[in-house]
Order: sequence, then structure tokens, then C-alpha cells
Amino acid sequence: MGISPGIIALAIIGVIMAGIVTVVAIVAIYKCALFAIKISLKEDKINHDTSIATSAGSRGGGGAGDSDVEMGSMSHFIEGLQNERPIRFSAQQVRGFTNDYAHKVGAGGFGVVYRGKFPSGVPVAVKVLHCMLGKRAEEQFMAEVGTIGRTYHINLVRLYGFCFDADVKALVYEYMDKGSLDRYLFDHEPEKKTKRIGFEKLHEIAVGTAKAVRYLHEECERRIIHYDIKPENVLLAGEGMAPKVSDFGLAKLCDREDTHLTITGARGTPGYAAPELWMPFPVTHKCDVYSYGMLLFEILGRRRNLQLGGVGEERESSGQMEWYPRWVWHRLEAVVARATGKEGTKREKVAAERVCKVALWCVQYRPEERPSMGSVVRMLEGEDHIAAPRDPFAHLAPYAAPSSEHTTATTTDSDGSAPARTGR
Repeated sequence: MGISPGIIALAIIGVIMAGIVTVVAIVAIYKCALFAIKISLKEDKINHDTSIATSAGSRGGGGAGDSDVEMGSMSHFIEGLQNERPIRFSAQQVRGFTNDYAHKVGAGGFGVVYRGKFPSGVPVAVKVLHCMLGKRAEEQFMAEVGTIGRTYHINLVRLYGFCFDADVKALVYEYMDKGSLDRYLFDHEPEKKTKRIGFEKLHEIAVGTAKAVRYLHEECERRIIHYDIKPENVLLAGEGMAPKVSDFGLAKLCDREDTHLTITGARGTPGYAAPELWMPFPVTHKCDVYSYGMLLFEILGRRRNLQLGGVGEERESSGQMEWYPRWVWHRLEAVVARATGKEGTKREKVAAERVCKVALWCVQYRPEERPSMGSVVRMLEGEDHIAAPRDPFAHLAPYAAPSSEHTTATTTDSDGSAPARTGR
């Protein structure tokens, strides 16, 4: 007796249903296994963090076995920081990291910076905010954690973590052993024994700083405006003097679709802040470009942009105030020669001329005429041609040259194509 077609169909359906049930069961088992693994990893992390908190609070006590546990736990913790958001530390841990705030390395309007280290030996810089500032300190704290805490770039200072207690508000950063750029540009007293940086290295620092700001403006998920680019906020580390931008206390996140921002109150440091930051006008990310241009001028001259007594030999000791950026516009060739020195190579002179022109483009009065930071990096590295800049100071009073013998300055592009420019 043959098997009826109905029975065959039922058998086929049964086999298909059994296969579907098997696949569903396998998927369910797989997901359960993944969930169990995640729970296990989370518990391990909690256990590690608890161990870290215990070790930080008990520094200076215990035997060799306790020290080994501290080192192992902290090493595991630090290794995971590269892929983690900033960690919240307790006030007790912060005191442990800094050996009860024993080594002060700097101070500013918003707090004091101490040198410290994790139990593993990794050096850190701990910025403790002044609690008496109240709301201002909290705003700076939130700005730093909310901006630099979202980023990771080779030219940005790394934020390891923070403490936000009733009595202690602190930020824990990687330690930059060479200090800030201003020390090498402006501090030439013999007793400070500050190493003089050659122009080629200064050019590398300028490019690295530009890449950091480019990342903030163009590569982050949400654009970050720093608002306070200046030599004091460019930190250096290692024998290579690697530059990293720091201090995000004034920084602000904004959506890329936002072409203009309205801010309340002036931001930035006088001398570096763009004109629009001091007026009731809409502000764009180009305010950072302006500040960066002012930084380039100080790299070129190894001096403050505004100081009493003139600009080198050209200014005599007249006691007048000379604004260096405007002087650069009228004395480009002299600036290039001074930046590289008598022993400067042709390569350094070409780089110095590029820096001059990029700086002049960055400080254009109208924000829309300033280049993007991506364009700035390409121009500094010689990838993009640099057009002859327009006068960024045409809106100011006419320039009074100190002497006729220096009233003419010629500027050319790297390929020598730009026409000569006379002093205005």
C-alpha cells in the first residue's frame, strides 16, 4: 500500500518545523551565552574598580602582597581606559593619587594643578577646581568632562577621570612632562634653563596643534568649539615635544548643522579671542581659527603679540606699544628671516613663510574669510597652495611705519608666483 500524498506533505512540514525550532533554540542559547558573558565581564569590572578604590584609599599601608594587588588591578584598569569614558574617582582616591596634594605644578583662575600618579606608577596631572567659585566652577567642570571626555586624539590631552564631591571637584589628566608651549616661547631667563626649540620643531608643534583643532571642528560626532586656543593651553610631552591641546573649561558642543551660536558674556583670552566674541554678534567655530592664527604669530616671533618696547631691532627703544601681527603684515620677509635665524635652512624658511601667510589668513576680520582648520593643516604641510593673503587689519587706523627704510616688504608664495606687496 502506497503512502498517500497527504502523509508525505505532513512529514515534510514536520521536518521543516523541527528545523525551525532547532534554529530558534540555537539562537536563543547563543544569546543567553552572550548575555551571561557580558554580566560576567561587568562584574569583573566592578570588582576591579572596587579594588582600585580600596588600594587608592590605603596608599602607604599594607605589605608587599597588597602592593602587588594594587599594581595588578590598576594596570588592568589603565589598559582599559583607552576604550572607556572618564572614570569617576572619590575624593579619597584623588588625595591618594596626589599624595595628599603634595606636588603643586601650576595654578590658574579656576583651580590648582598637582602632579600625582596612579598606584601602577602612571603619572597624572590633577586639576582641583576652586569650590568657592560655585556655579562657575561647576560650569567649567561640566564643559571639560562633556567635551574632552568624549574625545580621543593623539594631539588632545587625555582625561582619565574626575571627582565630583561636595568638597572636591577635580579632573585627572595624563601628565605632560615638558609643560606648556609658552615656557619655550617667552621664558628665556638663564636660571630657568628652558630649552630653546628650533623652528623645525616649532613648525611640528604648530601642525600638531592645528590637527587637534581640526579634529574638534571636523571629525568629532558633534563639533567642539574650544574658545581658548593659546600657548598656555598647548602642552608638550616626551623627547619629541609632542603637542596636545588642553583646558576645555570654556569649550562648547554644538551640532554640525548650527552655523552660528549665540553666547552670553565674553569668552576667551584678550589678545587671542576673535573680534566677534567681544561683540553682540553671532559666533561660529571660526573663532578658534582666529585664536590659532594669533598663536602662530607668537610661534614666529617667540614673543607676545603685544608688549612694551617694540619689535626687536626695528622698533628701537621707543617705549611704544607695537602689535606684532600687524607688524608681520608689513615686514613678512624680516619675520621669516628672524624666525629661522642666520643658520636657518631653505626648508625652514619655506615653512616659516607658509606659517606667516597661514597666520594672516586665520586672523581675517570677517569669519567667513578665515580658512577651515582642515585647510590650515594642508597649507602648513605644503599640500595646498597658499594664495597671497588679504590685509586682515584694513579696518584699523592707518599704519605708521617707524622708519622709511623698512616700509617695503615683498611676499611671494612658495613657488614665487605672488606679486610684491608694499607697506600700507
